[in-house]
Amino acid sequence: MAIKNEENAGLENKKAAAAKKAVKAKKNRQRKKLSLSRWFRETRSELKKVVWPTPKQVLNSTIVALVVMLASAIVLWAFDTLASKGVEVLIALVS
Repeated sequence: MAIKNEENAGLENKKAAAAKKAVKAKKNRQRKKLSLSRWFRETRSELKKVVWPTPKQVLNSTIVALVVMLASAIVLWAFDTLASKGVEVLIALVS
């Protein structure tokens, strides 16, 4: 009889723990929904404060970026060519 009471008490404790866990999970989901909507509101508010560039500024920045990219590509190509010629010379000297 005492064993059955202990088993019932253990079962009730497990049920109570599961119920608490379910309530906690529900609160977490609600908190996440609130925090997500809050995040979107705050993001929208911050985006209203942004000073967006003019089309002329965008064009100028794009041209600068393309020129820098082209210059970098040329420099890398030159170093690569020099390195490959250097390796060819070293191979020819060893052979």
